[in-house]
Amino acid sequence: MVSRPLPVAADLYGDLLDATPATGNRWTAYLPGLGIASVASLAAAYLSEHYGAPIMLMGLLIGLAFNFVNADTRTHAGLGFASKTLLRWGIVLVGLQVTFAQIASLGLPAFLFIAALIAVVMLTGTLTARFVGMGAAFGTLAGGAVGICGASAALALSSVLGERRASQAQLTLVLVSVSAASAIAMSFYPALAHMLHLTDRQAGFLMGASIHDVAQSLGAGYSYSQEAGQTATVVKLTRVALLAPTLALVALAYPKDGEKRGAGIGVPWFVLGFLAMTALHSFVALPPMVLSGVPRLATALLLIAVTSTGIRSPLNLLLEQGWRSSLPVVASTIVSFVVSLGAAILLA
Repeated sequence: MVSRPLPVAADLYGDLLDATPATGNRWTAYLPGLGIASVASLAAAYLSEHYGAPIMLMGLLIGLAFNFVNADTRTHAGLGFASKTLLRWGIVLVGLQVTFAQIASLGLPAFLFIAALIAVVMLTGTLTARFVGMGAAFGTLAGGAVGICGASAALALSSVLGERRASQAQLTLVLVSVSAASAIAMSFYPALAHMLHLTDRQAGFLMGASIHDVAQSLGAGYSYSQEAGQTATVVKLTRVALLAPTLALVALAYPKDGEKRGAGIGVPWFVLGFLAMTALHSFVALPPMVLSGVPRLATALLLIAVTSTGIRSPLNLLLEQGWRSSLPVVASTIVSFVVSLGAAILLA
């Protein structure tokens, strides 16, 4: 078995940086890892398109199947670049999927509820994780993934928390759990909404506020009705927009090494980029080609990041986590559904 060299440094958020090979061009060193991650991501996209499976879940599972590739040190630079840098650029591009006008159309009471829901769900994840002995940072990661936008939020939060607080094994566990929970929610929530005799607007609010992944939230809404789908879209994109301030608050709550808590909000550059893209989409009339192409590019970047995370994950540590490690995601999902249902009845 080839041993992996120790990382030579860590970035500002505690992510471990692998040594780049001393020989060859810097970008050439990225090609082996990027190439494998890209091919695996294409396979995930094919399976998702032909069998209707969640694309991020497929990317993660195929990445885990290719985990043996991580034994080759030539892939480390490219996989690290994909799971960190490409991830952050993907988060920036997600900002083009929402506008300030869409958020305002909800009304102040609904907006305040969504913000409070994210806080309650993240608190649930944090408390549950501490109860099972996994640590507050892991719970923040799990609760944030459930409360905001699934795998994308998990990746973004892990980038802020850093690997010293949320390891690759823990991130992979959250990605698997939240993707599975989101798929189950997409399948059952519309049926539950029919059983409860919810109106189209109430059902749309419920599915937009409680289902983790963006595509699955919208899919569940439109499977109920056209109006429910439109409502779910606005509610879900509002949750996505709140990713940026959530990341800033997490950066404040979990300061970088050497900083005092509350010494100042070290807002990551990709959070500012996210907000800039949202402002651009809100105030500038962008060409239809850009509005249709950029979300696809964002999905592609996030998919490669998820796949690379699966390849880089230490399976031995992942298997050691145990069933208790999924409890923060399960508890957060249950709380999210119950609170969202109550709000849908009262507000929608």
